[in-house]
Amino acid sequence: MQNNQPSQRNHLRAMLHALPKIDIHRHMEGSLRLATLAEIAHEHGLDIENYDVESLRPLVQMVDDEPNFQTFLAKFTLLRKFYNSRESVMRIAYEAVADCAHDNVKYLELRFNPVAQAYHQGFSFEDVADWVIAAVKQAEAEFDIIVRLIVQLGRHEPQFARQLAELAVAHKDDGVVALDLAGDEEHYSAAKFVDVLRWAKLQGLHITAHAGECRNCPAENIIEAVEVLHADRIGHGVQAISNPQAIALLRERHITLEMCPTSNIQTAAVERITRHPLLEYHRQGIPVTINTDDPSVSNITLTDEYLVAIRDIGISFDDLKMMILNAAQAAFLPPAERAALVAQFRRELAGIQYP
Repeated sequence: MQNNQPSQRNHLRAMLHALPKIDIHRHMEGSLRLATLAEIAHEHGLDIENYDVESLRPLVQMVDDEPNFQTFLAKFTLLRKFYNSRESVMRIAYEAVADCAHDNVKYLELRFNPVAQAYHQGFSFEDVADWVIAAVKQAEAEFDIIVRLIVQLGRHEPQFARQLAELAVAHKDDGVVALDLAGDEEHYSAAKFVDVLRWAKLQGLHITAHAGECRNCPAENIIEAVEVLHADRIGHGVQAISNPQAIALLRERHITLEMCPTSNIQTAAVERITRHPLLEYHRQGIPVTINTDDPSVSNITLTDEYLVAIRDIGISFDDLKMMILNAAQAAFLPPAERAALVAQFRRELAGIQYP
């Protein structure tokens, strides 16, 4: 029996890879290919001791690190150094979409923080947005994938919030659909972003917010994100499980959770993968979705996350298909486009059965 386990796992992985997928919580800054980083570091002489992939890996990936939220976030300090030219920004954006397409992701919402690509390099936020949009449109044209963009606001950088919100609104016709509040939730509150996010929503943008993401990020932050920030979706929301009021609010308002199991383990939000609340939320009627968060930092694909969900968290194949449909129904698209996406995935998933 043991001899069959690797082949069974490989069969399951192949089947999950072939599934049409949706990722609505993926950061461009956490989606960089290590080989590309090595090339950029070598070409531009970045201040890094070694330029090869394996030397870079522990600097930008969670490899042998103890699970910790701040350790996870620290990887992005170095990653900001690689956006050192127009070509680098466009290449990284293009490859992020291409990698999704290779994993059979059919609909992607890719979030990016113009501050990460611009501020330390002397670029304007407007130029960075133009480069990202152009690269994403090129990738869309070359691969079988639909991509929408989300502009991310960093909790530790409120001074840029209004400028980024205005930038996002200005690019609504270029595929920018939402604002995301993200970053160090442990040390920075959402208070300074309330007016900006409410203004952006009045301009027609959707709002998503990381809340209840880490062990020390209370469930009250989730309640605040829904009731004060008027968030349409919640990034992670792991800590809702500890607060009946948060659970009830998510269920009653039908707020979709963008969950990322491997990331939640690496940030120590969840102690063990078998205790991840994904399945419990699903059973309680909260619309949950499975996403990658930062695939290069976590060294995963969305196929890997689906495998973890089935093998380690215990969701069924039918549960997985429902969670993919949840993502389609929560897509930040106009109603007619969202309905078409849901119909497409309902049709395609109906024809796929677990053997």
